[in-house]
Amino acid sequence: MIVVTGATGNVGRSLVRTLAAAGEKVRATSRGISARDVPDGADWRRADLADVESLRATFDGARALFLQSGGASAHLLDPGAILDAAGAGGVERVVLLSSQGVATRPDSPSHGALMRSIEDAVRRSGVEWTILRPGGFASNTYAWAESVRTSRTVAAPFGDVGLPVIDPADIAEVAATALRDPAHAGQVHELTGPALITPRQQTEALAAALGTPIRFTEQTPDEARAQLLHFMPEPVADTTLAILGTPTPEEARVSPAAERILGRAPHTYAEWARRNGAAFR
Repeated sequence: MIVVTGATGNVGRSLVRTLAAAGEKVRATSRGISARDVPDGADWRRADLADVESLRATFDGARALFLQSGGASAHLLDPGAILDAAGAGGVERVVLLSSQGVATRPDSPSHGALMRSIEDAVRRSGVEWTILRPGGFASNTYAWAESVRTSRTVAAPFGDVGLPVIDPADIAEVAATALRDPAHAGQVHELTGPALITPRQQTEALAAALGTPIRFTEQTPDEARAQLLHFMPEPVADTTLAILGTPTPEEARVSPAAERILGRAPHTYAEWARRNGAAFR
């Protein structure tokens, strides 16, 4: 049995389907999950990573765990307690979804230090572990969906700064491999897409996927910051803008890890847009 936490998220949902399609027995969990969120044959349980007691029954009988690091709620987690509960349930291998920021923004409370503390707990857990450190997700542009649907516009800062964003489905496929193959034990995989792409180019790719023009407007950093503060704390917003506007050489580097593990090039943003265009129609 493989337990997938965060199973209704962009990575977790794809991972559950990838494992189920491969014939693995999988148990999907998140706070609001229901039967319609999982493929036929997959088990599902409602549980909250911030409530360890709710996880115990979920871990019972599991041999491997995909641990989503909590996203915006990461500061609420007790990773040591989660891993103790997982071990008590039988888990022998953990694949952690961490962040590239552990290496590139080590002094950032949200992107570096917090994720590092979760990684350290995994390393101390006594089970086999693999850590995934993706950069920016292609799915972050779901934030543009409403403006694209209603006015065929995108507003974003740093229109001509490129980053190698990764398709969450590729992260899920890497995770599925690491969960089943002990050769990945003790490894840290930095995951990116195949090429740099700017917000302006992402807008063009979305327009091509939808078959309709989309107008790009470049926000000032202050405008973007004010928008981000509606749904994330100030330190997270500031670090996010720093990554988008002045990425480090490491953040702008295309990592070979995904292609090496997948045996193919990771998906481009344009491929992601064609597959997920319905969200923007």
